[in-house]
Amino acid sequence: MSIESGVKRKRFLSPQEKYEIWMQLVRGETTVSEAADRARVDRSTVAKLREVARQGALDALARSRPGRRDKQRDVELEAAGAQVERLRTALAEMAVRLTLAEGKERWG
Repeated sequence: MSIESGVKRKRFLSPQEKYEIWMQLVRGETTVSEAADRARVDRSTVAKLREVARQGALDALARSRPGRRDKQRDVELEAAGAQVERLRTALAEMAVRLTLAEGKERWG
């Protein structure tokens, strides 16, 4: 694909560029056509960017529950609880072994 044949070379936008374009669209500062021209991309690219950003925002808001703990914290808490239980079991086993070892020496 050459520029001479009238086909534009594909241009990739950075996440920051995408965010800025999306914010301009949300605030009504620009249109899809104007944003595409400024960013030197196809209008369909900006339209897709707008839809992906909208869906991402909706998904994030759906997961967000005011007053509730973040699920990641719950996962970390569960992992810590499991680690505590493993350590408790290991400590109990060591205590039994120590008791048996000390007990044998006294009887021997």
